[in-house]
Parts: sequence; C-alpha cells; structure tokens
Amino acid sequence: MPEAMRIIPLGGLGEVGKNMTVYEYGDDAIVVDAGLAFPRDEHLGVDLILPDFTYLRDRGRPVRAVILTHAHEDHVGSLPYLLREVPVDEVWATRLTLGLVKSKLDEHGLLRASELRELDPEAGTLELGGFRTEFVRMAHSVPDAVAVVLETEAGRVLHTGDWKLDHTPVDGLRTDVGRLAEIGNRGVDLLLGDSTNAERPGVTGSERLVGEAFRQIIPQRTGRVLVASFASNVHRMQQATDVAVEVGRKVCVVGRSMRKNLNIARNLGYIDMPEDVLIRPVELEEYEPGEVLILCTGSQGEPLSALVRIAYGSTTRSTSSRSSGPRCCIRRTRRSTSPATATRRSFGR
Repeated sequence: MPEAMRIIPLGGLGEVGKNMTVYEYGDDAIVVDAGLAFPRDEHLGVDLILPDFTYLRDRGRPVRAVILTHAHEDHVGSLPYLLREVPVDEVWATRLTLGLVKSKLDEHGLLRASELRELDPEAGTLELGGFRTEFVRMAHSVPDAVAVVLETEAGRVLHTGDWKLDHTPVDGLRTDVGRLAEIGNRGVDLLLGDSTNAERPGVTGSERLVGEAFRQIIPQRTGRVLVASFASNVHRMQQATDVAVEVGRKVCVVGRSMRKNLNIARNLGYIDMPEDVLIRPVELEEYEPGEVLILCTGSQGEPLSALVRIAYGSTTRSTSSRSSGPRCCIRRTRRSTSPATATRRSFGR
C-alpha cells in the first residue's frame, strides 16, 4: 500500500482569508498559497491576521515549494512572514503573480530568501520532490490565476484556487474547461474547491459587465468619480481608465499598494494606460472635480485602505502639496450619518 498523502489546512477553510494548505508526501511538503486576512472591529490594534506557521516550523525540514494560485492578498499576503520563519526551497507562481510577489518580498528584504520560479500553465508536468504537479488556467478577477493538480502514488488532488466561469474575460483567457475535463477523465481522488458565495443562487457575471456599467454611469457624472477596487484587479483598473479616456478625465491612483501594482502590471504588459492620462494626488487641486477619476483601494472596507481614509476625511490634505502625510483610521466603514450626496455602485469579485 502506498504511503498516504497528508493534507493540513492552516487557513482559509470555513473562513474568508488567510488561505494556506500544506500537502505532505514522504519527507516532502508543498504549500499552496500563503494568504492573510484583514482585521475586523474586534481586532483592536491589529493590522494583519496571519495563518499559524507552527506546524511548518516544527517539521524541522525545508518546505519543498510554495505554489501561489493568484495574486490576491488572501492568497499571497503572508508569504514574507512565512519566509522569515520557515525555510522554503522554491516559490512558484505565474508571471503577474510573481511580479507582484517580488515587489512585496523586496520591501521586506527577502528577495533572496527563496528561489522564485515562474510557472506556465501550458508547460506540462512539473516534478517537485515526490509530487507531480500540473497547472490549469482559471479566470478570476485578477489575471494569471491557476488551479493546481498534485499527484503522488497515493492519489490525485485538484486544488482549484479562486475561479469563475467567465466566458468573456477582459484579457480573453477563459477558465480552461477542456483541461479540467481531461483531468476529470483521468480521475480525481479529491477536489478542494473555492466555495465563496456558493450558497447564493445564480452565477457570477463577467468582468466585462463592470466595464459596461462604467460606460453607462461615468459619462453622466459631472463631479469627481471614485472607483474602489482590489489593488490587484488590473482588469477593473483598465476598464475604468478606458472610460476615463473616452470622456476626457484624468486618472489619479490613490493608495500605495494600487500604485505599486499598477506600475508592475504596466511594466509586464498586463495593462495599457497612456502616460498623459495619469496624474499624481498632489495635482488633483489643479483640476475641476468633473475632470478627474480616482482609482483607490477599499472595495471591501479594509480599515487601512484609501477609501476608508477618504470617507473619514483623513486624506483631505494628503492629496495636497501642503500635506504632512495621510492619517489612518482603524475601523470598518459605516454608513454616514449625514445625507448621502454621491452615487455608490457595487460590483462583485
């Protein structure tokens, strides 16, 4: 009888955030994703919530590889903290995910803590110790997402990561249903799947629907327009920028993580944004409100995000050349007690 494959979820099971799963076979361990979660109201003074690395730290052996399915913080955000505590031979990720992770590791002084390897979902099987791994392209709200197939003598596991069946994605790269069918025909012993919003009826709309909504809403507005998004949602940034260009608005990106990710995505060719359209926050006062569109973080009310600081007025002066720096308010966004004067529309992941 072959040795058993052991699966140890360290986060993300029965919760939203800090996704991290350990697969062990023999002496080899592979970690799929290394995410974090954001604090809630009861987490006073807490900036980030990390998985518990104790199991990996106590193994006494290096992790053979960390595989990152996509670039959202709840899947990659704890990687720098993991590399500080646990030796990892290699980190594997697709091109965009790897580009964003490199920047994160560089900020933490950990760029050389592990060998960073770019994976190609079309490249076939990859041998990682006792594991044979394959990757399947998946559509998601951030480009370059993949599912992971892990195969040993004990069986075959499909770990989907986050995904949706978007038949008209912005970049044209749909979930590879054909590959999934082929893997299914070979036999899958265990499926570990993303189940966010699975209890809700209906289907998730295409990301292109968001662009269509932008084209209906933004041209009718005469004041300043703010679009909040995940910092890694380059497709949404692209579509908002396209509409801003069409209506003659300048685009200002507010939020350090969004500015950083935008620059990386532009350098890697994942987003096309004319240089003369972008303005800096300190230049906002030079334009009328109806001449600008602001892209910012905070679509889920993250307490340290740009949108929350804007809502509480703590960035009023941070967008001015007279600023002494932004102030942070650690709390969730709540409905204002004063009458609303803006139109607010929400879009899914």
